[in-house]
Amino acid sequence: MCRHLAYLGPPVNLRELLFDPPYSLLRQSWSPRDMRGGGTINADGFGIGWYPGDGDPVRYRRAQPIWSDPTIAQLAAVTSAGAVLAAVRSATVGMAVLDNAAAPFAEGRWLFSHNGVVRGWPDSMVPLASGLPVRDLLTLDAATDSALLWALVRHRLRAGVDPARAVAETVAAVAAAAPGSRLNLLLTDGRTVAASVAGHALSIRTTPRSVLLASEPHDDEPGWREVPDGHLVTGTATEVRVRAIGEV
Repeated sequence: MCRHLAYLGPPVNLRELLFDPPYSLLRQSWSPRDMRGGGTINADGFGIGWYPGDGDPVRYRRAQPIWSDPTIAQLAAVTSAGAVLAAVRSATVGMAVLDNAAAPFAEGRWLFSHNGVVRGWPDSMVPLASGLPVRDLLTLDAATDSALLWALVRHRLRAGVDPARAVAETVAAVAAAAPGSRLNLLLTDGRTVAASVAGHALSIRTTPRSVLLASEPHDDEPGWREVPDGHLVTGTATEVRVRAIGEV
């Protein structure tokens, strides 16, 4: 499994968001409180994407554990952003451990992450993959289930499907093709966010001006609420909606 989070709101220092809380994403890389479906740590890479302004996001991805990178903590300490997507990775056995295999995946303003696993990989995904353009398959970031999930979501976005439906349709299609998969997807364009809860956990904390979605709460302060399994979270910094995936 993996851990991920997304933040929308007033600019926040990345170190304060990702490193300083008592159960931060950094700590979740070596001591997660809620791992499911195998694995004990998230040491197979990490990635951070943030929006420095109105343009496309900036990404920093590595195949090493986040705690072993000598640069990222210093970079985070001097970087602030009003929209962030970050993840730490626990690679499924047999899948590549490369910089490009770490979330967030990106195109244009979009950032994407997957926490979970596709059962029966890769055979279970052959029918769905066959519906993608050949060029998309040849240019996957990595030969992983997460990279293919991103290609499936991205294909819908390119066709004009709204983000919530793109995530919900992808989850439904993959769940039907590969029962028992854990499909916790996270998608943002820096202004809106869509996140599925399918086989794992997601918690949200809102203020009048911000929203934070995370696989695990990064502290024990009040205000966190867990999203039920089988549901989709959509929203902006000031408004969040939770509904069943099948209702989207």
